Amino acid sequence: MSEQVPGPGVPWWRDAVCYEVYVRSFADADGDGFGDLPGITDRLEHLADLGVDALWITPFYPSPQHDHGYDVADYRDVEPTYGDLAAFDALAAKAHGLGLKVIVDVVPNHTSWDHEWFRAALAGDEQARARYLFRPGRGDGSEPPNNWLSVFGGGAWEPVPGEPGTWYLHLFDRSQPDLDWTNPEVGDDLEHTLRFWLDRGADGFRVDVAHGLVKAEGLPDVEGDPMAYAGGTVPGGPMWDQDGVHEVYRRWRRVLDSYPGDRMAVGEAWAPTPERTARYVRPDELQQSFNFHFLTADFTATDFREVVELTLSTLEPVGADATWVLANHDVVRPPTRYGGGERGLARTRAATMVMLALPGSAYLYQGEELGLEQVEVAEEDKQDPEYLNGRGPGRDGCRVPIPWDGDSAPYAFGPGAGQPWLPQPEEYADLSVAAQRSDPDSTLAFYRSALRTRRGLLAEGWAQDRGIEFLDVGPDVLGFVRGEVSVLVNMSEDPIALPAMEVVLASEPVADELPPDAAVWLRPHA
Repeated sequence: MSEQVPGPGVPWWRDAVCYEVYVRSFADADGDGFGDLPGITDRLEHLADLGVDALWITPFYPSPQHDHGYDVADYRDVEPTYGDLAAFDALAAKAHGLGLKVIVDVVPNHTSWDHEWFRAALAGDEQARARYLFRPGRGDGSEPPNNWLSVFGGGAWEPVPGEPGTWYLHLFDRSQPDLDWTNPEVGDDLEHTLRFWLDRGADGFRVDVAHGLVKAEGLPDVEGDPMAYAGGTVPGGPMWDQDGVHEVYRRWRRVLDSYPGDRMAVGEAWAPTPERTARYVRPDELQQSFNFHFLTADFTATDFREVVELTLSTLEPVGADATWVLANHDVVRPPTRYGGGERGLARTRAATMVMLALPGSAYLYQGEELGLEQVEVAEEDKQDPEYLNGRGPGRDGCRVPIPWDGDSAPYAFGPGAGQPWLPQPEEYADLSVAAQRSDPDSTLAFYRSALRTRRGLLAEGWAQDRGIEFLDVGPDVLGFVRGEVSVLVNMSEDPIALPAMEVVLASEPVADELPPDAAVWLRPHA
């Protein structure tokens, strides 16, 4: 598969389709039940054949795995369960040989409590302690320093063992102490990490909790319900989206711009409004920020149009391109989110066609191309710290290892027998890559066709057509034009008549009518 070649002066990431690889659940080369870097390397042809432009790999650094790698103990090495630095080098080399860019995850908000800095801090090293947010408790010290709550449940403060009255901040699991980004040593070390992976061939970074690095001065109490901020329903507050975070990303942009090849960073930035989200992608900051407003939109013509219009209008003043995403390792899989079963899958295919037709880049999550639904993971098998800390059902259901081949677990996920680290359901036998590869009507065939068609349209003119024009086609039908291509999505309960145009791509078989929950790309007959 040849690499998509942007036009002169156009960075590769502007229209790229990026594929998220959840390292524990993609492919297992050594048969221990956990995915690893050599497993990814062995399966890279699948991504090249699918037609994506880049892969984003979730954290593979040394970690006690309390949060499956997002608790980093060493930012510049590889977790032995996943391989070693030579395995990363081999993966990057093969990916680049196949025309795929490599994006690695960086976790700057917090470390693991196994990180050497935090171990030294607990041992009384004042220089190390100043890199984190240690504070005295309220009153006699027995109460936390403020009323903040953890995203993963419970309070956001943990008492320091053996030091009554002293606490440390953890906005996530207690094994993930937050760093103090007002300490210049923290920024200096993170720059060292960026350069380490850029020097090894990384093409970009996905920035975890990009909106959380800087906290309000004095760490004041939140006003109103603290759970609203911890739960993400109010993404502002004194711990999120502080103005000071933008200076961090200006520094990172200078680092990225000092390397050849249009190196990039995409932020996981939850902000209260699209306008504040757009600030992360100003010309001297991050190149991209995930568009979570699109992911959370209901499957209605009104909601989709509002999100698209708002996204494009708020990015225009800062000169940034949009990203579009329907799934990741933290959210319920789209077919389940859109109602489940055949209808949920049909809606997902239609929404995917909207995403791929819009100007900007798109992010896929492993298993989307197979139409995987959320798995009901038994309580005794759940491992997500959100669930273990009492914050709902957890995210394990979208993290179950994907099926490659065979009639029973592990479905060629690895060479071993039996279930991998999260059990796979029986229905995976019909959804595996091998089972779908030879079926022209499969979800895998649809994604391959959609990505191939999109690439062709970019070459024909979509790369220059950065805007869209909405069509007035009824209250329950989404319609817009990009270049010479018209996009229609039937979100009503009844079929709608199609204009007499050439069908470029359809999510379901079409003739003169577009079925409910289906999408089509059309253009004038030659």
